[in-house]
Amino acid sequence: MVRIMLCCSAGMSTSLLVRKMLDAAQERELPVEIDAYGVAEFDTQFPRYQVVLLGPQVKYMLSTLSEKAASHGIPVRPIEPMDYGMQRGDKVLDFALSLIEAAH
Repeated sequence: MVRIMLCCSAGMSTSLLVRKMLDAAQERELPVEIDAYGVAEFDTQFPRYQVVLLGPQVKYMLSTLSEKAASHGIPVRPIEPMDYGMQRGDKVLDFALSLIEAAH
């Protein structure tokens, strides 16, 4: 089971992207858990996941959030703005999978 966390300012704007990523994973018959949270929930939620992707609106928090997750070996990276804006769930899923692969 692949576990991916998306993080934005309130957890709302990423929920549609989560749906698109789940659709892409289902087409590939890839077992995934993908959830969206607001940054206020980051500290309590991130340890459950293998990777955290940040929405463009919270990209400015990258270094702070990366430092927190580093002790758990969890990569934190921003979502490519074009992929986010165009809701390219397949591309964002591929990005998350590549980060998980690189971390192990």
